[in-house]
Amino acid sequence: MRQRLQFVLLFLLLLPLLAQAQQPDSTQPAMLLDTARQVRLENVDVAPGAIDTKGWLLLDQDIKTELEGAVYNLYNFKYDKAERQFRSLRRRYPNHPMPYFLLGLSSWWKIMPSGIQTKLYDKQFFAYMDTTVMMGEAMYKADKKNYEACFFLAAGYGFDARLHAERHDWRKATVGAKRALDYLEKSKEANGLSPEFLFGQALFNYYAVWIPDNYPLLKPVLLFFPKGNKKLGLQQLRNVADNGVYVGPEARVFLMRLLLNEEDKPEEALPVSRYLATTYPENGYFQRIYANACFLQGEFRECERVSRDILDKLNRGMPGYEPNSGRYATYFLGFLMQNRYKDLKKAKEYYQRCIVFAELNGETNYGFYVFANLALARLAAEAKDATAARRYYTVVANKSDHKLEQYQEAREYLKANFK
Repeated sequence: MRQRLQFVLLFLLLLPLLAQAQQPDSTQPAMLLDTARQVRLENVDVAPGAIDTKGWLLLDQDIKTELEGAVYNLYNFKYDKAERQFRSLRRRYPNHPMPYFLLGLSSWWKIMPSGIQTKLYDKQFFAYMDTTVMMGEAMYKADKKNYEACFFLAAGYGFDARLHAERHDWRKATVGAKRALDYLEKSKEANGLSPEFLFGQALFNYYAVWIPDNYPLLKPVLLFFPKGNKKLGLQQLRNVADNGVYVGPEARVFLMRLLLNEEDKPEEALPVSRYLATTYPENGYFQRIYANACFLQGEFRECERVSRDILDKLNRGMPGYEPNSGRYATYFLGFLMQNRYKDLKKAKEYYQRCIVFAELNGETNYGFYVFANLALARLAAEAKDATAARRYYTVVANKSDHKLEQYQEAREYLKANFK
């Protein structure tokens, strides 16, 4: 519990760009908060005043039009095509943080499909975010009203902090998170200029309420932060998702996961995930979340189609299709073979493949790994294969929380059959 609370505290600090997808198993020391200063972030969009936006690439319609295709390629895992366009932007604007941030975002989405497990792109990612920050700081130093610089500084520090947190470098993560929050506060005056600026505010509004609701022990700490508004946060996320060019897809990712995991509204998450999976059909991350939403909503035919498509693309070695996606797809197909088609042989094969994928990706402490072992244990017990049942139930007992039903089931079977 202590570890989870520490992570959630860091999670608050990592806004606006800390993703909810992963919760690290950490042993980080308690973090210090600067309580001498209260962060002030209003819960409403700030109407733009007399702000000089000349030279702001975020508001340049020609740049937006040019980069829409690049953003599409990025989220469709056409990394090479996207990066060629981002490098073209860098040649024309070598001192602007935007091209470096977009190149870093491309590196980020090479890391994401593995569930943040791969470290192949860490150095590249950190280098691009460092350069984003360096360019942003130069712009901000030259003009303290340059809220575009603040946007990229918040984004650069936020993404940098998140990956440091995933890698359990808590000192760097905390420093980066604090700086990201500082620049988010400064950029709030531009919220009304573009939905891009509103993204961080939306996340802060949501999580400033979600965290104390789910972790009451943090309420005293959160007195030093502004009050949030979950409903407004979700509304703002939808606004950014519908109208943002550069962070629109990221907003949809957050919206999808919040609706699915935090709000427990798979029926609302389903259309968001369907949009992402159909708009970017070669994004394994989007496909597996869509398959999961279909599974939870009982749309088994679509779940089966998407799961088979995931495995086909994984077998063809397509970018972004890794064991993590295979873990989802094989579990769903195993379940469907067992319960819809009554093909127990194929069900066992898919469950066993799910276990292999989970082991390859290091995801063996929860989720599909445990449930695949549980399904195989039950099938073995029904078939009177005591040796196999014992092997699978032992895994379930070792990997499950002792308060969960599957743990009790495993312990009872092992106790009754192997005294």
